[in-house]
Amino acid sequence: MNLLDACVLSALLLSASAVHADQNDARLEDLFERLQNANNLTEAAPVEELIWQVWTEHADSSANRLMLTGIEQMSANALPAALDTFKRLIADQPDFAEAWNKRATIHFLMGNYEASEADIVKTLQLEPFHFGALSGRGLVLLSQQQFEEARNAFSRALEVHPNMPSVRNNIDEINRYLRGSTI
Repeated sequence: MNLLDACVLSALLLSASAVHADQNDARLEDLFERLQNANNLTEAAPVEELIWQVWTEHADSSANRLMLTGIEQMSANALPAALDTFKRLIADQPDFAEAWNKRATIHFLMGNYEASEADIVKTLQLEPFHFGALSGRGLVLLSQQQFEEARNAFSRALEVHPNMPSVRNNIDEINRYLRGSTI
């Protein structure tokens, strides 16, 4: 995909109605296909960005406000406040996959690996192609020294999004470790 194609795709997607935005948005099928067909990270990056945008959108304006608030709190490293915000969002919108994923991320950052894994499971029930949650699962498992399972999670993330260098690096590190080297 060249720059012009990416700009046209972006304009089309941004102009589309967000009435059905979230993990059920009809735009995602085409975006995942484009992600799979991207030849490199440069081609994949704008498509990935659009997928994240769709995932964070919600038809309910109060859900959108809570999502944005929680993201701002995460960016400011106000993790307890962000955790509370995403708990509220999940209570209001229990089928909003990205709310579960964001809360999983916060739990991970706070060292609450079991809670993170539980939220990842829910994210993937709602959005099986959530490459961020799949990668996050790999990180949770890696932090618990469950190397084979972590490698499997990272590999599944690459099946969905083949152009994730950090995920490839994690797999390489795990493979080196399992061959007797250290991570």
